[in-house]
Formats: sequence, structure tokens, C-alpha cells
Amino acid sequence: MIIKKSVRAAALSAMLVLSASAGLAVSPYDLQRKQADEASRLKTRISQAEYHVREFEKEVDQARGGQKMVWRLKKPAMDRVQELKIAYPDNADVEKLYQRVRVALMKSKGDYTQIQPEWLAYKHNEERLREAIAAAGQKRWDELLAAHKDKRLETAFPAPDSSTVTLDEIKGTYVVLDDVQYPRHQFYGATGEFVACGKPSAGYYFVNISSRQWLGPYEAVKRFRRSVDTSLGEVEKWKVLGRIDDITAEIPQAGEEKTGSVQFGWVVTPVALLVPGHVAAFADPGGTAAYAGEDTVEAAKNAWYTIRELPADAAPERVMEVFMTAIREKNFDLYHQCIDPERYATETGEDLIRYHWDRHQERFHSQYVHASFGKAEISVIKGFDESEQNQENFFLDDEQKKTLTKVMGQKIEQAVVESVSYDENGRRIGAPQKHTLTRTNGGRWHVVNYDVRF
Repeated sequence: MIIKKSVRAAALSAMLVLSASAGLAVSPYDLQRKQADEASRLKTRISQAEYHVREFEKEVDQARGGQKMVWRLKKPAMDRVQELKIAYPDNADVEKLYQRVRVALMKSKGDYTQIQPEWLAYKHNEERLREAIAAAGQKRWDELLAAHKDKRLETAFPAPDSSTVTLDEIKGTYVVLDDVQYPRHQFYGATGEFVACGKPSAGYYFVNISSRQWLGPYEAVKRFRRSVDTSLGEVEKWKVLGRIDDITAEIPQAGEEKTGSVQFGWVVTPVALLVPGHVAAFADPGGTAAYAGEDTVEAAKNAWYTIRELPADAAPERVMEVFMTAIREKNFDLYHQCIDPERYATETGEDLIRYHWDRHQERFHSQYVHASFGKAEISVIKGFDESEQNQENFFLDDEQKKTLTKVMGQKIEQAVVESVSYDENGRRIGAPQKHTLTRTNGGRWHVVNYDVRF
């Protein structure tokens, strides 16, 4: 009997060996070990993927709804979860990671909001006013061309040859230059400051930009850009109607070091400047300068203002809303009211306010159209804080509070308000920005860091 059992066991073992070698079966032990190893590897992969997903989620949370150019952990998280999802589509843990990546990915695209029509009103108003000023400018330009038709060169180039035409023959003649590139072709010469227009093969005109006839119209165009048309930007290409007054020899090259050759050029005194489709500016005979339609601008803008004065009791959040509205509606006086007076107590301060006005205009034209504001965080930075939020007041009686109010001097409070901005499609732009405001002795709140973007 024992012999028969041993024979059967040996036969069974031989059959298992033959089956395994033939690829027909695996022992239950080996199969269990293989499954355990695979489960362990999957658990490790899921753990690694979960780490990268968690770090990506942290990175998204730190952006607080804003957008970033580079997300450090997004690609590693997506790669690992994608591999797992393809290999194990029915695994519950993999599915959880997949859903977390989907949520984080959408958050990484930034917050969104529903754009309200009134948020874009300022752009439509600006466009209508720009079109009106452009039409007035083109009309004035055409009138000037007609007025000087009899003494105007039919074509600017080729320029009259100074070797055959004398100054007496051409002096007082008018010319239209279509490609005056300032400041690109500006240069300081031996006889003055000019903008060169032309080339050696076609001849040169040197537009005199050191006189009031250039500076006046140029400043008028800058006023137009600041008060009406943000899209104008920094204009570099102008049309100039000018009068030929002289001839000079210069090296039309920027910089102190002159490496080019001397060129003769007709000196042109500007009569009018034109930025086609935008504005025309000119100098009156009396020496003043304006752009066509300038006298109508303030009345047109006044009609679209929704806020005209900063309320004395406005909370910090409301002050920021008024400040933003003043910028969007191009109401410089209201913008000025919102700013801490100490910031423009000097001439340099006033210049900086105007510089940052231009920057704000550019941003509301090309980057965002609206900003929303969070709740202000208010603290006392000087003097005694008598509010209930000050824990010290729990231990002080009225007489002590009165004494401290007197000896600690005027109270200065600071408010910090966060803003988030949105573009024309309602997409959130960048991270929240902090704006600081102050008030003294319970007076009016004013913006301190007025230069910060929204």
C-alpha cells in the first residue's frame, strides 16, 4: 500500500513538472506569489502617482485660482495616472487618482466668471470717441492739405536734388512725409535735433523736432493717448505735413559716434502730425497746439461717467471699486482723488501718478477688463486702537483708554484689500494682488500703492 502511494506521488510530481515545462499549468503557490508581487508593484505605482497628484494639487491651491506659465508637477502627475488608467481601467484607486487630476487640471486653468455688459462699457465708449476724433482729425488734415496745395510738392521722393535746386527756389514749399519714424530715426546733429526721413539714393528730409512746431503737436498727441485712445500706445510712425525752411549737411545716425557719411537734407518744420485712423495734431499760428476735436472730449467723457466723486465715508473695498472705475472711464480727476495726497505732494510725485495712470490704461485695454475685491483687513499702525478687536481693551477702563488715546497721538489705520482680475472672456488673470489704503483719525480712506496692477 505504501509503495502504491509513493508511486502515485512520484507520478503526480512528474506530471506537474512536465506540465509546467510545457506551459500548461503553474503551481498554486507560484500563482499566488506572482499575484502578490503584481499587487505590490501596483500599490507602489499608485503610491508614487498619488504623491505627484498631491503635489500638483498643492501647487494649484497655492496659485489661488490664478494661472501660471509653468506647472512644475502637472506633467509628472498626468503621466503616471495616465499609464495606470490605461493599464488598470477598472481599478478603484486608479479611478480616484484620475478624477483628482481632472479636477486639479481644470483649476490650473484659472477661475472664471460671467462677464457683465457694464464691465465692457468703457471699451465701447472709448471706441466711439476714438472714431469721432479720428474723423475730425482726417477732416482737419485734408483741409490743411487743400490749403497748401499750390505750394506743396506732388511727391516727397525722390527729394529735390540740392545740386540742381537752390534753397531760394524751394524754401517755403510744403511736403507730406508718410514715414516719419520717431524716435527710431531721431538724431542729434551739428545744427540741431532731427528725425531723418529718406535714404541716400532718394534724398533726405530732416524734420526739425527741437522747435515748438514739433513739440506742441507731439504733446497734443500724448494728451489724446492719455485721455482718449489707449490703443495708440507709443506711436513710432507719423505722417507729417511740413514746410521746407533750410538745407543742412548732417550724418543722420543716432548716437554720439557717427560712422556714416555726410548727407545733405532739406530741413522741414512741422505744420501738422497725423496718426491715420486715430488723431491729427497741429500748431496754431499763435503758437498753441491741439488735436482735432480736443475741445469736445471732456463733454463726451462726462456723459459716460458713472461715478464723479469719491464718497467721504467709503469703505476700503468701495474706494478700490471707485479707483478702478476712474481708470476704466478715463476720469483722471477721480483717480487723483482716490490716491493718498502724500504720494503727489511733490512734482516728481505728480509725474509718477501720471506715468502709472498710463500703465493702468494699457492694462485695462490689453490685459483685463474687470477686477473684484475681497474683504479689507484693517489694522491700526499708529496711535491707540479703541476697537473691540483690540484684546488690550478687555483689561482697560474708560479712563485708561482716554489717556492712551491722548498720549499716543493721531491714529493711522491701514487696510489691505485683495483684487482678482478677469479678461474679456471672464478668465481669471494672474494671482491676487494686494492693495494698501490708509486713513488718519477716522477720515477718508486713500490708496497708497496706487501703482499695483489689478
